Amino acid sequence: MPNSYSMPADFMWGVATASYQIEGAVNEDGRLPSVWDTFCQTPGKIKTGESGDIACDHYHRFKDDINLMQDLGVKAYRFSIAWPRVIPDGDGAVNQKGLDFYSRLVDALLAAGITPFATCYHWDMPEATYRKHGGWHGRQSAHDFARFAGVAAKALGDRVQNWFTINEFICYTMLGYGMGIHAPGEQVDRKRLHQLTHHALLGHGLAVDAIRANARNVNVGLADNYQCFVPVTETPDDIAAAKKAFRIENGNMIVPVMTGAYDPTWLAVMGADAPQFSDADMKQISRPLDMAALNVYTGYFVRAGGKLGYEKIDPPASYPLYNVFWLRHVPDALYWGLRFGAEDLGIKNLYISENGCCAADDVSAKGEILDVDRIEYLREYLRAAHRATGDGVNLKGYFVWSLLDNFEWAEGFAKRFGLYFTDFKTQKRTPKLSAQWYSQVTRANKVL
Repeated sequence: MPNSYSMPADFMWGVATASYQIEGAVNEDGRLPSVWDTFCQTPGKIKTGESGDIACDHYHRFKDDINLMQDLGVKAYRFSIAWPRVIPDGDGAVNQKGLDFYSRLVDALLAAGITPFATCYHWDMPEATYRKHGGWHGRQSAHDFARFAGVAAKALGDRVQNWFTINEFICYTMLGYGMGIHAPGEQVDRKRLHQLTHHALLGHGLAVDAIRANARNVNVGLADNYQCFVPVTETPDDIAAAKKAFRIENGNMIVPVMTGAYDPTWLAVMGADAPQFSDADMKQISRPLDMAALNVYTGYFVRAGGKLGYEKIDPPASYPLYNVFWLRHVPDALYWGLRFGAEDLGIKNLYISENGCCAADDVSAKGEILDVDRIEYLREYLRAAHRATGDGVNLKGYFVWSLLDNFEWAEGFAKRFGLYFTDFKTQKRTPKLSAQWYSQVTRANKVL
């Protein structure tokens, strides 16, 4: 008997990438360095010593990559726009050649029947902005970012209807300024970290208005990897505990964006380390959104108990782990992340803007990449997505991370998330077994 994992008739299947991870051409057509260009030049920051200087050479090969999307049968593509390609010094003259690249990309997508979803910030802040304002330490960076978002929307908004302001607050704040393992590589104290995160939230809110001011009939939202909590048992007590964890642990990012206030328990826990803010800031940060998207890879198990009403359960050593240290197999995280986003935060139009798996991707003697582990990962997470739609969540689309193996930030080229295997020396793209599987899923509109 055929399975019943069909998705809604208008469900949008897609793939996702990010500018610095695939484009290359870092010194071409007026682009100036980003903080990631500088970070990659610092010895020891990238485990395998590479950079995004060439990456997947998508800047020159985007038409070929769109052909790959057509082979997959996807109807949507989420990409990001490189700030240092469009306004190279962060706040000065607009670089028309940079905008022209994205215009060519958008036109080619539309000609191929693929709907573009643009992300304004996927971490590649101009190095000049960092040097002028200390990056997100400075409130002015929020205003400069909003101007860039408006410039991009004015140039592309006649053809791009769907806009995400930012990608993953925690990765460019906590990892970049707190832990120092992402650009710009700082390690500041908790109070300074929370203040700069507040400025990043403000940048999102300002960008929402800037996009709408420069483009008509657009959908504006954000793509965040808010933390997802899974109740150990689906009993009322554990579900309530998971919801508490969701609200408190996300109380400084997605919660203020959607509600206009930091979670009061989170503020109490932070005490003197909480950020300084005004009512006007919170009003700007929480500008109404047309949609919101979840980037989900893994999650956390919780049960009722503890001082705050929940206890996190650390997985045992035998728990399934993929080919990167942080990626555990927790497919129900997708379901509960969507459900709490809809129920607790009132998000009406949801997308999964990233979901994917890092696998070893060994090439067989026949030249095949038989990544059945990635297929099983995607299948289980998509079943969780199907469950969410059955429970009334308005999930409108799903984007696999990623179209191609690419520059995986501090991991360099060593970690692979793509549906297509990239030979970084020759730039040859080879479909993995997961690409063949996903192409059948998109055409059947069901989880296979």
